[in-house]
Amino acid sequence: MKFTLIDKITECNGVDCIKAVKNLSMGEEYLADHFPGYPVMPGVMMLEAMIQTANWLIRIRNNFSASMIMLKEVRNVKYGKFIVPGDQLELTINMKSMDEDSASFNGTGSINGEPAVTARFELAFFNISDTEPLPESVDNALAASARQAFSDLGGNAFYTA
Repeated sequence: MKFTLIDKITECNGVDCIKAVKNLSMGEEYLADHFPGYPVMPGVMMLEAMIQTANWLIRIRNNFSASMIMLKEVRNVKYGKFIVPGDQLELTINMKSMDEDSASFNGTGSINGEPAVTARFELAFFNISDTEPLPESVDNALAASARQAFSDLGGNAFYTA
């Protein structure tokens, strides 16, 4: 990931539920333009935070074996509350189903127990070397990078390989 929109993994059962938080601060570059005079987290960034959280559950379930995880579909996105600097977005992601190359989720992002965003979405996962003429070492490097990022987010408290 080029940018991380979650600050910490707070809970994970390793099977079908993961929770994380995003602390919104004025240090977020995009707030300068969204909106001048009244900075709020863009809805697409709220959705991205949910998707990034779900990514970790897929990685745990697959023992970090998939190097790529991509958004496949989003449905029923609803926004309910503005997120402003100083707020903590609490993300709860529940896996509904998983097959050999995709998983579907329900997600909620809340501020002090009030829903700010809800959505259903599906993610696809695979290894680059399975689809492109690249060496397996590329997948291995991406997996190692993901393991380090997971550790940095506190994920190792819930999972160890």
